Amino acid sequence: MKIFLTGATGFVGSHVARKLAGQGADLRLLVRKSSNLANIEGIRGETVVGDLLKPESMRSAVQGCDALMHVAADYRLWVKDPATMYAANVEGTRGLLRLAGEEGVRRIVYTSSVATMGFKSDGTIVDETTPVSLSDMVGHYKRSKFMAEQVAIEAARAGQPVVLLNPTTPIGAMDLKPTPTGRIIVDFLNRKFPAYVDTGLNLVDVTEVAATHVAALEVGRFGERYILGGENLTLKQILDKMSAITGLPSPSIKVPHAVAMIFACFDELITGRMRGLEPRATVEAVRMGRKKMFASSAKAQRELGFRIVPVYSALRAAIDWFRKNGYAPPEEKTR
Repeated sequence: MKIFLTGATGFVGSHVARKLAGQGADLRLLVRKSSNLANIEGIRGETVVGDLLKPESMRSAVQGCDALMHVAADYRLWVKDPATMYAANVEGTRGLLRLAGEEGVRRIVYTSSVATMGFKSDGTIVDETTPVSLSDMVGHYKRSKFMAEQVAIEAARAGQPVVLLNPTTPIGAMDLKPTPTGRIIVDFLNRKFPAYVDTGLNLVDVTEVAATHVAALEVGRFGERYILGGENLTLKQILDKMSAITGLPSPSIKVPHAVAMIFACFDELITGRMRGLEPRATVEAVRMGRKKMFASSAKAQRELGFRIVPVYSALRAAIDWFRKNGYAPPEEKTR
């Protein structure tokens, strides 16, 4: 099967690429001129230069492919110019699906996000049927992914063979940028996590997410959304797990969201607006943290064979990879 894969140089996309290559798929991998290619070293496949901001630049890559796996997205919780995020996530998806339809691609897997779900502040576990609307989306990333997901759903309703996957918070090795969640791990390893807020995430092993992308090509139902998640954990529980793995102290100070919001406002102003750098704390992240992002993956288990596995090995893999690649000091040896 000839597959065009976007996002192959990224975190989730690189794991999907390795899984597909291991099963003998004929791959075309989208890269940008500025892409860091470290995550696709050793993967057998044709690289093609294109850009989601210019969908027509990907037409030749789509031509002749049996399947499209659209994993790429602009995943940031702070962006100086939000218009570029909407252009990539929403219009890029719209343009790519249009090309796939025109070129007769027979199967499409679109990687959305659990961010599009209707989360509650009380930690209610949500699923694909939980009511949600654009007004529930906090910040530009969530809004853009929700809007892009609606584009994919509309394409499926119009007859395109689109399956939608909604990973929760993937963790593991090869988080090159790193992602916002990867930065939590990096900050912890660098002892830059003095306190925590009362929030929660669903952590999922990125290798299980990748394996289910492959399965969705074969058995996913068109127009359906599938949450791919692992363990529902509070932020404090995540920090405690990392402490148990590393021996580093877990923060014991819990700060109110109001205090975290004040810090985020100052950090965005000074670091973001005045210095032009990405802030460590963002208003969007604090606002998102008011809701615990707990979710159920029962549907993906039933229909795609998705496995929910303990998060320990994925956390260990992420910690080891970040240390090995210089994001954090090496493991301290005990005498």
